[in-house]
Formats: sequence, C-alpha cells, structure tokens
Amino acid sequence: MPSRSSRTAEEQSPGLSRRSVFAAAGGLALAGFAATPAHAASTAARGSGGALSVRGADLSFLPQLEEAGVKYRDLKGRVRPAERILADAGANYQRIRVWVNPPKGYTDKKRALGLARRAKQAGLKILLDPHYADFWADPSKQPIPAGWPTELPALTEKVRTYTRDLVRAFAAQGTPIDMFQMGNEITAGILWPVGKLYPEEGPQRWSEFATLLKAGIEGARQGAGKRPLKVILHIDRGGKLGDTRWFFDQITSQGVPFDIIGQSYYPMWHGSLADLKANLEDSVSRYGKPVLLAETSYPWTIEDGDGYENLIKDASALPDVARFPATPAGQAGYYEALREILAGIPGGNGLGFLAWEPAWVPGVGWEPGAGAPNDNLTQFDFSGRALPSIRAYRRP
Repeated sequence: MPSRSSRTAEEQSPGLSRRSVFAAAGGLALAGFAATPAHAASTAARGSGGALSVRGADLSFLPQLEEAGVKYRDLKGRVRPAERILADAGANYQRIRVWVNPPKGYTDKKRALGLARRAKQAGLKILLDPHYADFWADPSKQPIPAGWPTELPALTEKVRTYTRDLVRAFAAQGTPIDMFQMGNEITAGILWPVGKLYPEEGPQRWSEFATLLKAGIEGARQGAGKRPLKVILHIDRGGKLGDTRWFFDQITSQGVPFDIIGQSYYPMWHGSLADLKANLEDSVSRYGKPVLLAETSYPWTIEDGDGYENLIKDASALPDVARFPATPAGQAGYYEALREILAGIPGGNGLGFLAWEPAWVPGVGWEPGAGAPNDNLTQFDFSGRALPSIRAYRRP
C-alpha cells in the first residue's frame, strides 16, 4: 500500500504518493451499458479524431500468464487471446512496458517485441513504456539499471542511445510505436540518485531530471525517424490538482518537450472522480496539452483469487463506492464514468484511458515466487472470463 511523503505542495514540493506497484517490496452500478442520446450526439459531433481516441490496456504479463496455463474467454465464453478479446470490444491501443534486465520471464526487450507483434496483428497501436530500470520503477523507487553509468553526462548519453536503439528495434521488425512514455510514474524523478527530485539532503534536482528526460525524448524521436511520435510524461497524481501543477509547472520551466500529460488514476489512492475531472480540466487549461489516463483500474470484487494479499481488500477505500460498488456491474459503471469525464474535457483533449493489467488473473506473481495483488482489479474474473467492463473499450 502507498506511503506518503511528509512534503506538501504548499512547501513547494508535492505530497508525493509513494505508491509502488507492490509497495511491500521495495459506480452507478450497471449490468451493461447503452449509450444515452446525449452521449451519442456528443460522440458524433466529436468524430473519430476527438476524445477517446485512446482505448486500451497494458497487457505486459500476458505471455507469462499464458505460459502458466491461463486461458481467456470473451463475454460469450469463447476461448481467445486476451488482446483479441479487448480489440474486438473496441480497444485500439496496447501499452507495453519494458525493463532493461529483469528476472527471467519478465518483460525485457525481447518479450516486449513479441508483445508488439501480437498487438499489431490484433490491429492495436502501441504505446511503449520503458521503465529505465531493471525491474519495477514508480514514485517509491527509480533505480539505475545495473552496469549503467552513475554520473550525469555519461548517464544522459546512455539514456539517449538506449532509447534510440529500443525504438528503432520496434520499427525494424515492422511494429513501429505510436506513442512513447518517458519513464513510468516519474513524479519523484528518474534514475536515482542522479535524477531523484527530492534527495534526502540537498536541493531538488529538477535540472538533472530534466536533462535525463530531454535525452530520452531526443533518443525516442531519433529512433522513430520520420514517423510522428507523441511523447507522454506520466505521473501518479490523477485527482491531485496541486501536486500535478507543481510537477508540470517545474517541467515547463525546464523546457522539457512533450505532447501529452499522462496520469495514473486509482481511486483508492488518488481521490474521487470529481477530483479527477477537476484536475484533468485544469491541466488542459493551464498547459494547453491533452490528457491521458495512462493507468487505471477498479475492483470487481473484494475477494482474493490466489491467497496472496490484495492491494485493495476494503471497499470503503473507494471514494465513490456508493455509486460504484466492488462488483462486476460497479466496475463497468466506473469505466463508463471515466468515458464521460474524458469525453467532456474541453476541445476533445481527453484522449482516453489505458487499463492497467486487466488480464492479470491468478497464475503469475509480480516477482518470482510471489502472487498477484491486483487479481480483483482485472477485467477478467479469476477463471479468465471477460467481465462486462470490457464494453468500455467500444469505439466512440
């Protein structure tokens, strides 16, 4: 579960969430959904290039789950690959994370390339999310990969060339990426300690952090060549307006070039849907950039599927639980509410959402020998059967 920094936005640094993916190691309920006339009219007015142009998921655990014997079924009970089930429901993006040298079987470059081939075959675009770490990187940890330089000049060049070569590799196999995410939940910096924003001693390191970000973005654009590439900066402050302002005010002052503001939004950590709406609208107005929910999920049950303690085991942690209970119908309602919020962002600047590991049913642990603490946050039940919330991927 997340811990909190003692710093506050009023003290000129955000009250950063220390949510690690697994920190111990470091809706109006709807049975289905029918579009309302107002919803249909607003969608038609925006057209295919407006809001909800991104509807997708991070499925980076998928090969491991299949190797463990997991099979997925669509809403009709047919066994099919998970990415095909989501694509047929209307998804158009797959987010792929990649680690430098993770434990065997986890998503390194080779595995990420394999996921990209499957995504393209399913008709999905690709959002690439390098963590710039050997394993999990998030606001509580951003370790430099083993063997990488630890001084800023050499590390900066390593970030540029690593990113360039990684992006080129996707293009070389015929699966060029469509969006690039510069690190993962970089709210507190990247590549610690060099790019750690809030060191235990000394001043904040915005200049060093920005230097590393610029190098990665430059490398990504070099790797993409003439192909247009949208760059996302991703933090974990979905419903936290003050903290979001603090981060992006600093990024803007440092001249970091990027295209999209990416947010993680998990209601149990990041506030209500009303908080999310206010923050996204403020970001679009303040920075003139579109917004994307790069990660989100919501429980369909409070039960545990594998005997490994779940991150969310008490529905009272959900700020909108009265509207969206932890049931399959409540989860579906949550995703429909997200769609409405994103569709209502002025100027079509609510790009869409990416569910985080909606296929991570019991069978694979977050690290070797562990279990799955998110198995009640998926869009498939414990047996691999699709839940009604996948209808939220439908085309605008």
